[in-house]
Amino acid sequence: MNEKSGTIQIINFWATWCAPCVKELPLFEKLRSESTDVKVTLINLDFADKVKKVNTFLLKKNIQSEVLLLDEIDYNTWIDKVDKNWGGAIPATLIINPKNGKRKFVERELHEGELQKLIEEVQ
Repeated sequence: MNEKSGTIQIINFWATWCAPCVKELPLFEKLRSESTDVKVTLINLDFADKVKKVNTFLLKKNIQSEVLLLDEIDYNTWIDKVDKNWGGAIPATLIINPKNGKRKFVERELHEGELQKLIEEVQ
C-alpha cells in the first residue's frame, strides 16, 4: 500500500477458523467507525474456495471494514514483504504511517486499548 495521504494504514491478517482473529475483529471495527484518520483493511487468509463462507461470516458479524481475500497458496512469496520478522502466524497486524514511514508489526491477538497505543507509536 503506497498511499501517500496522511491516513494511517492498519492491515490485519486473519481467518474465520482462527479464534483469536475473530475475537479481535471488533477492535478494528470500532476503530474504523470512530476514527477518520485511519484506514482499516482486513486481509482474509481462508482458502479462495471458501469465499462463500467468508462472505456469510462477514454479513453475520456485520463487518464494515474493507476485506480482501488473499488468493495466494505460497505464503513464502509475500510473508517477508509484510515484515521480515513475521513467522506467518495469525492474527497479525501491520500499522503504517505514510507521512513519516514509521511502522509497527504485531504477530498476536490484540486486546482493548492496544491498537490505539500502536497507532500512537507510529505518529
